[in-house]
Amino acid sequence: MEIVYVYMRKRSEFGRQCNFSDRPAELHVDILPDPSQALNFIERNPCDVSIQCAHDMSEHEVNTERFEMEVRGVNHVEGGWPKDINPQELEQTSRYRKKVEKDDHYIATITQLGSVMEHCIKQNNAINIYEEYLEEEEELEGVDEAPTAKTIHVFRDPSEVKRTATHLSWHPDGSRKLAVAYSCLEFQRAPKDMSYDSYIWDIENPNKPELTLKPVSPLVSLEYNPKDSHILVGGCYNGQITYWDTRKGGQPVELSVIEHSHRDPVYKVIWLQSKTGTECFSTSTDGQVLWWDIRKKMSEPTEKLILDITKKGNLDLALGGISLEFEPTMPTKFMVGTEQGMVISCNRKAKTPAEKIVCTYSGHHGPIYSVQRNPFFPKNFLTVGDWTARIWSEDSRESSIMWTKYHMSYLTDAAWSPMRPSVFLTTKMDGTLDVWDYLFKQNNPSLSLRVCDEPLYSLRLQENGRFVACGSKNGLTTLLEMSSGLCTIQRNEKNLATTMFERETKREKILEARHREMRLKERSKAEPGKEEETKEDKPEENSEELIAKAERGLLRDD
Repeated sequence: MEIVYVYMRKRSEFGRQCNFSDRPAELHVDILPDPSQALNFIERNPCDVSIQCAHDMSEHEVNTERFEMEVRGVNHVEGGWPKDINPQELEQTSRYRKKVEKDDHYIATITQLGSVMEHCIKQNNAINIYEEYLEEEEELEGVDEAPTAKTIHVFRDPSEVKRTATHLSWHPDGSRKLAVAYSCLEFQRAPKDMSYDSYIWDIENPNKPELTLKPVSPLVSLEYNPKDSHILVGGCYNGQITYWDTRKGGQPVELSVIEHSHRDPVYKVIWLQSKTGTECFSTSTDGQVLWWDIRKKMSEPTEKLILDITKKGNLDLALGGISLEFEPTMPTKFMVGTEQGMVISCNRKAKTPAEKIVCTYSGHHGPIYSVQRNPFFPKNFLTVGDWTARIWSEDSRESSIMWTKYHMSYLTDAAWSPMRPSVFLTTKMDGTLDVWDYLFKQNNPSLSLRVCDEPLYSLRLQENGRFVACGSKNGLTTLLEMSSGLCTIQRNEKNLATTMFERETKREKILEARHREMRLKERSKAEPGKEEETKEDKPEENSEELIAKAERGLLRDD
């Protein structure tokens, strides 16, 4: 049963109803003005009021969280042994193997698997699964492609005081790591709080170096051992040679004795092609080339050569070495680029120290920062100094056979492409990387790329020629990837490059012979007994006229 309560009230008890109506205004209060309050009034004259019509905006900054990578390894060991067998005990494991090999079930299983394995081996011998059928078509496609390069990574010097990336070295196995030497090359201007550390970078992780090398003096040069990728050798600013084993950390394993080391910064260190893989040699502006063996605790060099071109062995007359070149296919020969603009060709196996200096090549107006043989034609080598890069032939000693134009900026380093015989790269003080293809163009670079706004000091190409690392003055190491056309050998390129080098070498030889002949004629005219004849003959020609005459004679011979 539902109970309902009803409450009732009259309308008059709810309150009065509001009725609105229009009526005239009524004055309830009138407050008159007080003249005394006018004294408290502060007048603003003039009165400036600013009005902004634009919308109010707020600025916010957002930074994504940095992704850091770590490298970890897994070591697989032999397993599958019973619990009662200790894998570390050779006697137990050999006994167990003999026991298993006598088992009838083991013999039957091996016999059955042997037929299956034999079938797979025959199949592999019949078909080459790695054969490239379209290799020629890919080469033709690369010809039409315009040369390009793009930046992949930038490795920054972690030190607060920025230093120059003086030398670069790729890891010999796979080139997944890059060793960078950092130093300040301005004599006696290095900051007091400058770090001595150099670093090994993983090219996939530019945020943090993989290993920090801690030398006793800043490293000017640094090089991986091609036979043992864990070993690195470095040349220090104070003249000492040191080496590291990355398995033992960042502290140097051995250091050369300073009394028997170089007296100036070690600008170049190169590993030698030896059976042990422990020998290297170095050069410095003190005028010496020293050979070292890291097995002998580096107490003193195993061999020494003084770069005295007068062949007297006088260290005071020696030329300062800045660059080195060693070709493994020529184990006894090496070349030194000097700060006087001359290349010295040497033979290590000569009988006497004087015979070790074979010949010299002069043509630059300043220090030669790089000397490198062509990997396809070792008789031709590339040098960089002053404002030009020059290509030389061992058969022509008086002059280079080819050279670039004179640039506005100083050239600092150069390297041949390991994949194409006619391509080389140069770096300049204005931060530009130039790629030259002499079969395509000789007056200007095929590709000129502004890598950074600061001077570039070092350059190194990977083994496949696709990746290029450039080191700058402020410690930036830029990794660039070249287009496939610049690192893929073109059809008939070797033959064309051979023809080009031989033609230019022959031209220089003809000019040298003509100049030699003209100099002999000039000497004969200058002899005392022939003074009257010289008066009747034409006046002396200057060097420019002689060169022009020789070139005209060359054209007639052709």
